[in-house]
Amino acid sequence: MERIWLKHYDPGVPHDIEIPDKTLPEMFANTVSRFPSHPHLKFMRNTLTYREVDALAGKFAAALAGLGLKKGSRLALNLPNSPQFVFCYLGALRAGCTVVPCNPIYTERELQHQLNDSEAEIIVTLSRFYPLIRKLKEKTKLRTIISTNIKEYFPGWLKPLYTLAMEKKSGDRVKIEAGDYRLPDFLKKYAAAPMPDVKVEPDFPAFIMYTGGTTGLPKGAILTHRNLIANAIAIYNWIPDMEESKEIGVALLPFFHSYGISTCLNLSLVYCGTLLLIPQFDVKMLLQNIHRNRPTLFPGVPTMYVAIINYPHLKRYDLTSLRICISGAAPLPLEVQKKFEELTGCRLLEGYGLTETSPVTHNNPIYGKRKSGSIGVPISSTLAKIVDLNDPDKEMPIGEAGQLAIKGPQVMQGYLNRPDETAEVLHDGWLLTGDIARMDEDGFFYIVDRKKEMIISGGYNIYPREVEEVLYAHSKVMEAAVVGLPDPYRGETVKAYVVLKEGETATEQEIIDYCKQQLARYKVPGSVEFRSELPKSLVGKVLRRLLVEEELSKAEKPGA
Repeated sequence: MERIWLKHYDPGVPHDIEIPDKTLPEMFANTVSRFPSHPHLKFMRNTLTYREVDALAGKFAAALAGLGLKKGSRLALNLPNSPQFVFCYLGALRAGCTVVPCNPIYTERELQHQLNDSEAEIIVTLSRFYPLIRKLKEKTKLRTIISTNIKEYFPGWLKPLYTLAMEKKSGDRVKIEAGDYRLPDFLKKYAAAPMPDVKVEPDFPAFIMYTGGTTGLPKGAILTHRNLIANAIAIYNWIPDMEESKEIGVALLPFFHSYGISTCLNLSLVYCGTLLLIPQFDVKMLLQNIHRNRPTLFPGVPTMYVAIINYPHLKRYDLTSLRICISGAAPLPLEVQKKFEELTGCRLLEGYGLTETSPVTHNNPIYGKRKSGSIGVPISSTLAKIVDLNDPDKEMPIGEAGQLAIKGPQVMQGYLNRPDETAEVLHDGWLLTGDIARMDEDGFFYIVDRKKEMIISGGYNIYPREVEEVLYAHSKVMEAAVVGLPDPYRGETVKAYVVLKEGETATEQEIIDYCKQQLARYKVPGSVEFRSELPKSLVGKVLRRLLVEEELSKAEKPGA
């Protein structure tokens, strides 16, 4: 097919990339051999070099082998961005394991599904989450829990301060049960274990990365070493003036999300970058880190940039070191883009990707032509087209909307344990994204509508049916519908519509509190409206679209 977008690539950006026949640990080993003393991780004013991270990853790999893990064993990581995530991730891959990243703010119900579906045998978790994970040990195939305290890689002066002031309050002081380990003890117990001699091929699964679906529970996208390396190399080449061993990247995007693992962690393995690890989003902490550490790259989501431009004391911080900021995971409002660039002097560019594509497929050129409202053009070695919504073999003319289809080396193998759903999205070598888009005469793509009824709040994907299933489990609820409504800060916010059973009464706060017990915070409805009935089609399907249109109509009325 003709790639009409190639003429808009920045000078120096290759049309196609060469993908080495290597695994992620091999790529990392190559970087370590060339830059052993270069800072790899900066965390809470502590610094670890590439050599130090490599040594920790090696110890963890040997310990896993000592514990009996073999090629293909599934290891879950339930951690925030921290040194422990990085070296456990690299060590697990070196031992031949497939890594299953978990969202640390998931509830027991959500984690149980993910652990059972992936058949994870081992999990490394932050100590404050250990009691929750311990409950799941009897309900899943987990046989060992490895607990790590967030303070373990704090600098010397900060560690005792945290122990005295915050450890107990934060829930990090926990008792470890027999059969489980604290991470330092685990590494020490198997210190004499030999390095595993495991041969892993580039097309072997490195990740099972969970993504939501319109059909309900999250699905595990199988991403190989080749998928992830291809995406990291393409991202590296997309920024034509990126200098090896010279860049510092803000690693605020969570590593349990494909956007964070690829644009931050895996990218650093390719170009020897320094990662500024920030374990949670706090705008003041973010600004302090940028001011102090002078990073050059900052991939984020619109919510982060909104928080920065609205921070009342922004002028106290020097952000001029930032050169490139990439926004993804949700639409970037034009006003936010303009304001951020005015305040910082840094280019803020919108891109696009999916978990199923490792994740990046599109981006606006870094220094060349860009178009507001566009997700940009396909990156190197990536093909994209617009196909008919009902016939994926029929390509749509330029300018007409249809389903966005992607083809490239970053496309997943398929969904774990879901051959039918895999067959629905992988068609003749193309991934059918489910997103409605159009392409203009220059090859720039525009998302017209997101996946049917999916809500994107603060960069997180929320699927209405999952929230509705929780609501339906409430003893007083007869019917429920969940929609996403425009929100100036998060992009969208969750609203629930509830029909109570006859004779029952409930308050809005009661329903919200119930959801907080069953769902991650970002999935909990921000508001609940009680109704006598919900709008439905002739066959009885709840019409969420009508609820959204109703709310938008009310918002447009004067005085609303």
